[in-house]
Amino acid sequence: MIALEPLGRHEFDRVAHIAVAPEQEGFCGTIAGHFEMNEPGCDFHVVTRDGQPVGFFKIDRDYAAQYGFAQPDEVGLRGVMIDRHEQGRGTGKAAMLALRPYLLRHYPQARACVLTVNVINLPARAVYLAAGFQDDGGLHHGGRIGPQHILRMDLSITALT
Repeated sequence: MIALEPLGRHEFDRVAHIAVAPEQEGFCGTIAGHFEMNEPGCDFHVVTRDGQPVGFFKIDRDYAAQYGFAQPDEVGLRGVMIDRHEQGRGTGKAAMLALRPYLLRHYPQARACVLTVNVINLPARAVYLAAGFQDDGGLHHGGRIGPQHILRMDLSITALT
């Protein structure tokens, strides 16, 4: 079973083994890199399969301060990674399908969740769209490795109906 859980900044050892293929690091970074960053507005989260950590992501509560396309009542999804040995098993899709109810519980003040995904990262974009993110056609040109699609998931109560 795939589940999402908060992850403390002191729990590096719990997720230190999670790694993506080297060619994917440009999209999502590394576990060590995320733990080294000084980002007090970011909360860490772990993706587990049957209680074992297999993935990681951050929720950025200050996303709008860094990205002009985001609104103050939106959170950002960043650094999503599924361990390379877990990829291809539907784990990423299951984690993203679990994201909306998870965010509603843990970030009830957020109106939406926003992310950017590189235009050449078609598999990740497909997973996000299948999980309920919407692409409004906007592009962010400040990415490390090229332009990125801006995707948004509505977290308002009216989106439930």
